[in-house]
Amino acid sequence: MEFKFSDRLKKLPPYLFVEIDKAKRKAKAEGRDIIDLGIGDPDEPAPKEVTEALYKAAQDSKNHHYPLDQGSSVFRERVAKWYKERFGAILDPEKEILPLIGSKEGISHMPFAFVNPGDATLVPDPCYPPYKGGTILAGGTPYIMPLLEENNFLPDLNKIDKVILKKAKIIYINYPNNPTSAVCEKGFFQDVILFAKKYNLIIASDAAYSEIVFDGYKPSSFLKVEGAKETGVEFHSLSKTCNMTGWRIGFVCGNEKIIAGIAKVKSNVDSGVFNAIQMAGIIALDTAEKHLNRMNKVYQERRDALVDGLNKLGWPVKKPKATFYVWARLPKNNKSSIEFAETVLDKAGIIITPGIGFGENGEGYVRFALTVSKERIDEALDRLKKVL
Repeated sequence: MEFKFSDRLKKLPPYLFVEIDKAKRKAKAEGRDIIDLGIGDPDEPAPKEVTEALYKAAQDSKNHHYPLDQGSSVFRERVAKWYKERFGAILDPEKEILPLIGSKEGISHMPFAFVNPGDATLVPDPCYPPYKGGTILAGGTPYIMPLLEENNFLPDLNKIDKVILKKAKIIYINYPNNPTSAVCEKGFFQDVILFAKKYNLIIASDAAYSEIVFDGYKPSSFLKVEGAKETGVEFHSLSKTCNMTGWRIGFVCGNEKIIAGIAKVKSNVDSGVFNAIQMAGIIALDTAEKHLNRMNKVYQERRDALVDGLNKLGWPVKKPKATFYVWARLPKNNKSSIEFAETVLDKAGIIITPGIGFGENGEGYVRFALTVSKERIDEALDRLKKVL
């Protein structure tokens, strides 16, 4: 029998991290010692208090049933409290917060609620791939907003085609940014809100990296800005904040009608977050500040070791203020990020992420993830001497 993929599936590019994982498994099968600076998966486990909370909640048979579509009221109330404590943003836990099976799930499902075939979404480039993937699977077309170094990796809203704006339904923003590590100030959020109101756009703010910060920097929330809840929502996750990548728990907050739209999609395609994980998520938010104080010191030490080491090797790289990524222009005489990443893997046994995997404007760059120990970063720097 012959099975044909749908046209929408054919439009999807290969998912970047699946391809990286294939290269990693192949190299390991060859018996090579690989240093993985590719995928942003924290190397340390979730806090002990969180795993103990999961164990305790899993013993309770009441948690073994389908969770409520809206999620646990106790978890939503704790998210609202965290947002008020952390950002000073006030949220209604009944209408303005929705638990997610990780923020990736919510980001990918959102276009199904608001995008029809022929509609467009405004997507930063380079970007986290699900912004484009979710749009394509919903039948929409991603319109690229280039993130350029000369503009501090912020989109130039004035350069967006007015014809596209008539078709656009959603604008994605992501600060602190993956993959560039760029940050933004309150003024950018204000500009995006005014822009969204003018062109009747939904703002989808991805704040997954708001808590991984250095040198005293403290990002604000899009939802703290006046007019934010009239125009959009913000996605957050415990994956990076609390080293819970495999647990799959996040949340989306903001405009209640947008939340309701995402919730309707979810009620038709999944059954929510396991109750025991939501209970553990409450403890994760209770202990987040203590955990982050320690982890951010660890990441900053790794950042300094990597960036200082690259500069000593003659590869000029700037230190990011946030995220656990380092975004670096290719060394001189290199033009292809894929070819350079392949060379680094072949000659040094190091996995780095080619910038082109995040979009056409990522070409000319590579991304390093700070998710291995400082000792392994030091070893990686020694190996890079062979390449540089």
